[in-house]
Amino acid sequence: MTLPDTMRAMVLTGHGGPEMLEWRTDIPVPRPGPRDVIVRVAAAGVNNTDINTRIGWYSKNNASAEDAAWGGTPLSFPRIQGADVCGHIVAVGDDVPASRIGERVLIEPCLREVDGHEPARPWYLGSECDGGFADYVRIAARHAFGIESSLSDVELASFPCSYSTAENMLTRAGAGQGDTVLVTGASGGVGSAAVQLARARGAQVIAVTGASKAAALRDLGAAKTIGRNDDPVRELGTDSIDVVIDLVAGPGWPALLDVLRPGGRYAVSGAIAGPMVELDVRTLYLKDLSFFGCTVLDPEVFANLVGRIERGDIRPLVAATFPLREIASAQQAFGEKSHVGKIVLQVE
Repeated sequence: MTLPDTMRAMVLTGHGGPEMLEWRTDIPVPRPGPRDVIVRVAAAGVNNTDINTRIGWYSKNNASAEDAAWGGTPLSFPRIQGADVCGHIVAVGDDVPASRIGERVLIEPCLREVDGHEPARPWYLGSECDGGFADYVRIAARHAFGIESSLSDVELASFPCSYSTAENMLTRAGAGQGDTVLVTGASGGVGSAAVQLARARGAQVIAVTGASKAAALRDLGAAKTIGRNDDPVRELGTDSIDVVIDLVAGPGWPALLDVLRPGGRYAVSGAIAGPMVELDVRTLYLKDLSFFGCTVLDPEVFANLVGRIERGDIRPLVAATFPLREIASAQQAFGEKSHVGKIVLQVE
């Protein structure tokens, strides 16, 4: 197809509240480099990372522009966010087979190649480079994964960021058959993904969630749920858990180490209850615990995730959909945390 000159996009103009999101209809449509593809976006998921990036939450210096992006480098504006993308390839660069045109794809959000080169540290879709809150997005062909599935575009858009994050945490922690895995923040996008993916690996899952969402988590495969305000040691016992998948941190964090067995593994990719925690280093070394900070995806993770989707090992959890132009309402609904799973924006 012949690409149009301009497109619609939701553009982030700076750090701040929803007022920093501007609806535009005159954004130039990207053109592919030799190793790129252009994807016509069908749907894009809403994530904590979108909101955290907008408000400057990643900064360690009071939302300083110097370190307010995922990678700790200044974010350039205007920026099109959106890390969760499902769409169809509509144009390819000279080094990409023309046969890929028309392919339905999921885009890997952790980018090891951008504009024909490999940055020293991976970039993130919608953070260091423009993402999917637009009609079209340019991406290196290696990061556009073809997918064969009966699921809708909206359902598929619920997977990339949250599920790859969860799969990466479980991969790093070596969770598998026979393990007991504790998942905090289990009703959110990453948490509910971790519940499903841990079960698919043959692990027993215990989910930390609110009482109103406990039944939904058990339906996803959790063997047991405990409340967000419950004491894990009292509910589960000391040395009872093989792997902790943590998205919460905050003041209750020390108990997560207390419930880990000697030789247990702790993986973290979020801090929604607060980033500052108190660590008794003796617990870490006397129990021979392993800690895994998880942001950059291991190379095999996204391909493994696509395989699980195609085999039906996991199912989408779409809590609500909004038109792209109503992103402020979608992010408000996301922030209310009354849903289980993902909120998705329809672009087409």
